Amino acid sequence: MAIDTKAIQEHIKGILIALGDDPNREGLKDTPKRVAKMYEEVFEGMNYTNDEISEMFNKTFEDDLSIEENNKDMVLMKNIEIFSHCEHHLALMYNMKVTVAYVPNKKVIGLSKIARIADMVGKRLQLQERIGSDIAEIIQKITGSKDVAVIIEAEHGCMTTRGIKKPGTKTLSTTLKGRFNTDVILNNKLMMLYK
Repeated sequence: MAIDTKAIQEHIKGILIALGDDPNREGLKDTPKRVAKMYEEVFEGMNYTNDEISEMFNKTFEDDLSIEENNKDMVLMKNIEIFSHCEHHLALMYNMKVTVAYVPNKKVIGLSKIARIADMVGKRLQLQERIGSDIAEIIQKITGSKDVAVIIEAEHGCMTTRGIKKPGTKTLSTTLKGRFNTDVILNNKLMMLYK
């Protein structure tokens, strides 16, 4: 699915009119085009399914790995900064930090790919909880590991700048797959490393 920038321009022009402004005035005449270009960039992830993102960032390494079955070794990357937009208000989710952990299953994913996956998944109209489950699903597909955890902490513009207006309020969500959900020792290790 391609993002229709021409339609976005027309709708933004209509929003400007609905707000009581003149879309033809000097400061606004190129605004619909600028917003459409921005939307094309910040919603790039809407062009791809989780399977397509898996293919896009499927770079793993298998050399020199001697991993025992039921091991508790993990790869953990934390403080991956991304942003997204809430599907309920189109409000920015910001100061968003993603932690991804997985137990290798005969291969490891390239580290930059973890950050790229988190970034691409965030570039959709989203729920914070879905960002976690989408990232986990993609990491599972690429690594072949069932044991994946995603922890996300974020501020939501729909909470901090409108409505209840509680700046600094953070939302924490966890997605735990495989043994991260059932193995107390592995889960405790994850939480200790997350802090």
